[in-house]
Amino acid sequence: MLVRSVYPVAWADSVCLPIFPTLVWASFPSPAEDFQENSLDLKQYLVSHPTATFYMRVEGHSMTEAGIRSGDLLIVDRSINPTDGAIVVAILDGGFTVKRLSYRGNKVYLLAASACTAPIEISEGRDFEVWGVVAHVIHSF
Repeated sequence: MLVRSVYPVAWADSVCLPIFPTLVWASFPSPAEDFQENSLDLKQYLVSHPTATFYMRVEGHSMTEAGIRSGDLLIVDRSINPTDGAIVVAILDGGFTVKRLSYRGNKVYLLAASACTAPIEISEGRDFEVWGVVAHVIHSF
Protein backbone atom coordinates (compact mmCIF):
# COMPACT_ATOMS: atom_id res chain seq x y z
CA MET A 1 0.00 0.00 0.00
CA LEU A 2 1.50 3.29 -1.09
CA VAL A 3 1.06 6.75 0.30
CA ARG A 4 0.44 9.01 -2.63
CA SER A 5 -0.15 12.45 -1.10
CA VAL A 6 0.95 14.33 2.01
CA TYR A 7 -0.93 17.37 3.32
CA PRO A 8 -0.05 19.48 6.36
CA VAL A 9 -2.80 20.08 8.90
CA ALA A 10 -4.11 23.64 8.48
CA TRP A 11 -5.33 25.22 11.70
CA ALA A 12 -6.77 28.45 10.33
CA ASP A 13 -10.17 26.88 9.78
CA SER A 14 -12.17 25.01 12.36
CA VAL A 15 -14.79 22.41 11.62
CA CYS A 16 -17.25 22.25 14.49
CA LEU A 17 -20.21 19.94 14.01
CA PRO A 18 -23.02 19.15 16.40
CA ILE A 19 -22.61 16.06 18.52
CA PHE A 20 -25.61 14.25 19.96
CA PRO A 21 -25.26 12.82 23.46
CA THR A 22 -26.80 9.45 22.62
CA LEU A 23 -25.03 6.35 21.41
CA VAL A 24 -25.93 4.92 18.04
CA TRP A 25 -26.49 1.20 18.31
CA ALA A 26 -25.31 -0.89 15.43
CA SER A 27 -27.30 -3.94 16.51
CA PHE A 28 -30.85 -2.54 16.65
CA PRO A 29 -32.62 0.78 16.02
CA SER A 30 -32.65 3.37 18.78
CA PRO A 31 -34.79 6.50 18.82
CA ALA A 32 -32.70 9.64 18.33
CA GLU A 33 -32.75 12.38 20.89
CA ASP A 34 -34.34 15.66 19.84
CA PHE A 35 -31.69 17.90 21.31
CA GLN A 36 -28.09 18.75 20.80
CA GLU A 37 -25.77 18.93 23.76
CA ASN A 38 -22.39 20.06 22.37
CA SER A 39 -20.37 20.55 19.26
CA LEU A 40 -17.25 18.72 18.24
CA ASP A 41 -14.25 20.15 16.42
CA LEU A 42 -12.94 17.23 14.38
CA LYS A 43 -9.40 18.58 14.37
CA GLN A 44 -9.32 18.82 18.16
CA TYR A 45 -10.73 15.30 18.40
CA LEU A 46 -8.42 13.69 15.84
CA VAL A 47 -5.18 15.69 16.11
CA SER A 48 -3.20 15.67 19.37
CA HIS A 49 0.04 17.21 18.09
CA PRO A 50 -0.80 19.75 15.36
CA THR A 51 2.73 20.71 14.38
CA ALA A 52 3.70 17.06 13.91
CA THR A 53 0.55 15.83 12.18
CA PHE A 54 -0.15 15.32 8.47
CA TYR A 55 -2.92 13.96 6.31
CA MET A 56 -1.86 11.32 3.81
CA ARG A 57 -3.91 9.70 1.04
CA VAL A 58 -3.25 5.98 0.48
CA GLU A 59 -3.50 3.73 -2.53
CA GLY A 60 -3.52 -0.06 -2.61
CA HIS A 61 -5.13 -2.96 -0.75
CA SER A 62 -2.46 -4.53 1.46
CA MET A 63 -3.83 -2.95 4.67
CA THR A 64 -7.53 -3.61 4.07
CA GLU A 65 -7.74 -6.18 6.87
CA ALA A 66 -6.45 -3.49 9.26
CA GLY A 67 -9.29 -1.16 8.22
CA ILE A 68 -7.28 0.93 5.75
CA ARG A 69 -8.69 0.98 2.22
CA SER A 70 -7.42 2.44 -1.02
CA GLY A 71 -8.33 6.14 -1.16
CA ASP A 72 -8.55 6.53 2.62
CA LEU A 73 -7.15 9.56 4.35
CA LEU A 74 -4.66 8.82 7.13
CA ILE A 75 -3.93 11.14 10.02
CA VAL A 76 -0.24 10.60 10.71
CA ASP A 77 1.42 11.88 13.88
CA ARG A 78 5.20 12.14 13.67
CA SER A 79 5.57 12.73 17.41
CA ILE A 80 4.20 9.31 18.48
CA ASN A 81 6.82 6.68 19.34
CA PRO A 82 6.60 3.83 16.79
CA THR A 83 6.13 0.79 19.03
CA ASP A 84 5.83 -2.85 18.03
CA GLY A 85 2.46 -3.42 16.35
CA ALA A 86 1.87 0.23 15.46
CA ILE A 87 0.69 1.04 11.96
CA VAL A 88 3.28 3.37 10.54
CA VAL A 89 4.09 5.35 7.44
CA ALA A 90 7.65 4.47 6.51
CA ILE A 91 10.06 5.55 3.86
CA LEU A 92 11.36 2.37 2.30
CA ASP A 93 13.84 2.46 -0.55
CA GLY A 94 12.80 5.97 -1.53
CA GLY A 95 9.02 5.67 -1.33
CA PHE A 96 6.32 6.01 1.32
CA THR A 97 4.48 2.87 2.43
CA VAL A 98 2.01 2.13 5.19
CA LYS A 99 2.44 -1.12 7.14
CA ARG A 100 2.39 -2.55 10.65
CA LEU A 101 5.77 -2.30 12.40
CA SER A 102 7.06 -5.50 13.97
CA TYR A 103 10.14 -6.21 16.05
CA ARG A 104 11.12 -9.90 16.16
CA GLY A 105 14.27 -10.46 18.14
CA ASN A 106 16.81 -8.05 16.78
CA LYS A 107 15.08 -7.78 13.40
CA VAL A 108 12.58 -5.20 12.14
CA TYR A 109 9.75 -6.05 9.76
CA LEU A 110 6.98 -4.20 7.98
CA LEU A 111 3.83 -6.31 7.84
CA ALA A 112 0.90 -5.95 5.51
CA ALA A 113 -2.58 -6.73 6.79
CA SER A 114 -3.08 -9.29 4.07
CA ALA A 115 -2.23 -12.97 3.94
CA CYS A 116 -1.16 -12.50 0.32
CA THR A 117 1.70 -10.13 1.11
CA ALA A 118 4.95 -11.40 2.63
CA PRO A 119 6.59 -9.58 5.55
CA ILE A 120 9.27 -7.11 4.53
CA GLU A 121 12.46 -7.57 6.52
CA ILE A 122 14.39 -4.37 7.00
CA SER A 123 17.87 -5.62 6.31
CA GLU A 124 21.01 -3.61 6.74
CA GLY A 125 21.69 -1.30 3.84
CA ARG A 126 18.05 -0.64 2.97
CA ASP A 127 16.83 2.93 2.89
CA PHE A 128 14.37 2.83 5.81
CA GLU A 129 12.87 5.35 8.18
CA VAL A 130 9.66 5.33 10.19
CA TRP A 131 8.18 8.64 9.10
CA GLY A 132 5.18 8.70 11.45
CA VAL A 133 2.52 6.68 13.24
CA VAL A 134 -1.00 6.39 11.85
CA ALA A 135 -3.28 7.78 14.55
CA HIS A 136 -6.58 7.66 12.63
CA VAL A 137 -7.99 6.64 9.29
CA ILE A 138 -10.91 8.34 7.55
CA HIS A 139 -12.78 6.58 4.79
CA SER A 140 -15.99 7.12 2.96
CA PHE A 141 -18.51 4.50 2.00
